Amino acid sequence: MYETPLAGLILTGGGARAAYQVGVLRAVARLRRESGADLARNPFGVIVGTSAGAINAAALACGADDFESAVERVSQVWRDFHAEQVYRADSLGVIRSGAQWLTMLSIGWVIARWRRARPRSLLDNEPLAELLKRMVPLPRLRLMLRARHVHGLAVSASSYTSGLHVTFYDASAPIAAWTRSQRIAVQGRINHAHLLASSAIPFVFPAASIDLDGAHQWFGDGSMRQTAPISPAVHLGAQKLLVIGAGRMHEPPGRRVEANAGYPSLAQIAGHALSNIFLDALAVDVERMRRINHTLSLLPESALAQTALRPIDVLVIAPSQRLDDLAADYQHELPVPVRAMLRGMGVTGQGRDARGAALASYLLFEAPYTRALMALGEADAMARREEVVAFFGWQPTRLAAPQAAASALG
Repeated sequence: MYETPLAGLILTGGGARAAYQVGVLRAVARLRRESGADLARNPFGVIVGTSAGAINAAALACGADDFESAVERVSQVWRDFHAEQVYRADSLGVIRSGAQWLTMLSIGWVIARWRRARPRSLLDNEPLAELLKRMVPLPRLRLMLRARHVHGLAVSASSYTSGLHVTFYDASAPIAAWTRSQRIAVQGRINHAHLLASSAIPFVFPAASIDLDGAHQWFGDGSMRQTAPISPAVHLGAQKLLVIGAGRMHEPPGRRVEANAGYPSLAQIAGHALSNIFLDALAVDVERMRRINHTLSLLPESALAQTALRPIDVLVIAPSQRLDDLAADYQHELPVPVRAMLRGMGVTGQGRDARGAALASYLLFEAPYTRALMALGEADAMARREEVVAFFGWQPTRLAAPQAAASALG
């Protein structure tokens, strides 16, 4: 059984950046154990994910009967990651996808007559389908729901066919679907196609096919057109929310301007666009909820009785460092064929001399980078351990200072 009041977990998108979420979850598991909380109860009754966060969310929901073990299994994947587990990174695979795709962009008018030259994306994510079978045992989800180890799971994707943003959800009891402007919800069994669709980064990975209401539709990353990332958790009954972001919200302030940077490269433009897709909507939605909470706090009891709105406690944990800068230190870890392809888009250098790191930060499914993200997530959460313990209502204890990042990850 899950803890009450019903806590919701929201995991955002961001490609390889989602490793940060796993570090935060490791810290939550550690604090839960050290506080003496009931380990038989799942701390999250509602789990919601988008893009790579949808994969993490589904893996946690499928292991909801043992939260700590589920976190550890997900951690093992991210700790030992290689890009080849997500997309084809060999020379032939890159040539067949990215090289042809970039060629189509530049001289497509010359080769469009040959129908074979129709690459669908920059990278071929066929290996991800195999990883999902091992990482996310979805047949267990129905068991977890029936046993009420988790109340509901939701993942979102964006339909290229209809233009709608769709939230697919499954729950332990029937929950009325909701419809908003350009957004719909569909209850039913979640499968790996939903996870592939939710994590299909636009232009980078190919769209995924899902049958919806008897019609064949193509879907891409759920972060696109996601104007209200918090909404699914609230509709599924969450009464308080832990939101794990993937950048910007708690990053150091201040403008970053590169001297003599010149005209932006394709990689810079692509990285900026992806950051807009993945990161901005969450910050806006959190601000909106906090304004609603503040407004409700000003209302007298008589006025509160006349509205269905209720305040929702929100705890946001997001990176304390710029993930673009962190990625810049690890760009050299990308597979050689992928580095060669991205060099043509403007991804070059390393550290302070790096260019295009924002784009690279989404594609760096390599252990040195994902381990650094996990260590950052764990450190950020442990630095706020009193808030985390209070959020769940666990008993505070004399907790030791967080270990160094390297020793924390083993």
